Amino acid sequence: MAATKITVNSNGSLKVEGDFEIVDAQGNVYGLQGRTALGLCRCGLSKNKPFCDGSHNGHLEHVAVAFDLPPKKV
Repeated sequence: MAATKITVNSNGSLKVEGDFEIVDAQGNVYGLQGRTALGLCRCGLSKNKPFCDGSHNGHLEHVAVAFDLPPKKV
C-alpha cells in the first residue's frame, strides 16, 4: 500500500489516502471498512465527526496553499 498522503482541500476537508488507521483519544480504532481514502472534518459542523459529511459547504473559507514551517525547536 502507498504511503499516507494528507491533502488540505480549499474550503473543505482533510483528505487522507494510503495506509492509515484512525484512533480516538483512548486508542480505540475506528472501523474504516477497508477504506484507503476518506475526508476528515475541519469545520466542526459534520454530524459524523471526525469524518466529513459535507456540512462545511458555505461555512468554511480557507484557500489551501502550502508553506514552510519555521525550524523545529530543539
